[in-house]
Amino acid sequence: MKLFMVAGEKSGDKQGALLIQELLRRQPDMEIVGLGGARMHALAPGIEDWADQAGVIGLVEVLKHIRYFARYLNDMTNRIAAEQPDGLVLIDYPGFNQRLAERVRKVSPKTKIAWFIAPMVWAWKKGRIPKLARVLDLMMCTFPFEKPLFEKAGLRTEFVGHPLVDDILAQRQTNVREKGLIGLFPGSRNREVESNFPVFVEVVRELRTRHPEWRFETSASTPKLAEKMRAMAKAADMPEEVINICPGSYHGLMDRAEAALVTSGTATLEAALHELPFALVYKVAAFTYWVGRIILTIKYIGMVNILVDKPVTRELIQHDFNVENCISELERLTTPEPREKILTDMRESMSRLGHGGAAAKAAEAVLSLFA
Repeated sequence: MKLFMVAGEKSGDKQGALLIQELLRRQPDMEIVGLGGARMHALAPGIEDWADQAGVIGLVEVLKHIRYFARYLNDMTNRIAAEQPDGLVLIDYPGFNQRLAERVRKVSPKTKIAWFIAPMVWAWKKGRIPKLARVLDLMMCTFPFEKPLFEKAGLRTEFVGHPLVDDILAQRQTNVREKGLIGLFPGSRNREVESNFPVFVEVVRELRTRHPEWRFETSASTPKLAEKMRAMAKAADMPEEVINICPGSYHGLMDRAEAALVTSGTATLEAALHELPFALVYKVAAFTYWVGRIILTIKYIGMVNILVDKPVTRELIQHDFNVENCISELERLTTPEPREKILTDMRESMSRLGHGGAAAKAAEAVLSLFA
């Protein structure tokens, strides 16, 4: 059996690697090729590592790279047309993957097309759901409310649970929470760090006066980003010892911190699964924000809030992401009564994500297409 797989950024690469492990456990002779990241490539050398270049976000940023994506879209379409694989498994990354699915349905009609980690079309363009139903054979969703939306359009859909549940259960440490430790999570991409970390630095500058007993630690997804953050802090005259900048895994910090500021994205779900009270922060290019305000049809952007349809965590978006709002929220998150209410609501929200085994369930669902 030959499968093409396509993931477009680091979070997709991680989940793609878990899925590859489960697929190869069941069919060791399966050939897997396509696009992904370093983790997928390590398990399946036929996967090209393009995650760093492909992981741009925001309308403006994507438009700047339009020729790059067009080249890869054409290349993948031509390869699939020539090789006629048994299956194509798309992992998240909706802007690229939906276009690829539509093309593959035409050039390789016998190829089964499955999607792992359903695109959030319900958030801004539900009209895409019938289009997806016409080109896909299987949708694997990670949030329970997605299943009836896709099934209504006639698309076979499986709720496999969220992969993060397994990740956090495997890594989480309890009873290590440190009073007065504030976690700062600026994101894993260069653009996110450039937008968010300067605000974090100014928050820390003010908090050193208001709460001299507090300590501050931030994570960097790579040593290169850690160096960038140290340079940004130095340029802002922030003493090096004030913010502990640690490259590598941030899960330990999520276990230890008392409260946090977390950039919108997968990290907010991870923080909630670690039971870390946090404020969601997010800032994008002005044009991207303006377009988003027009097309988004949901009350919240944080999945912690969406799952229970109430503001469990405060969302500080664009102009609301400022020093005073961040400080006010961190003070609230470290106050016992509101903190306990937030934690109770957070646990309720996370209970909707399933009980683990998402990659294994997804692998079984993919293989059932060929039974």
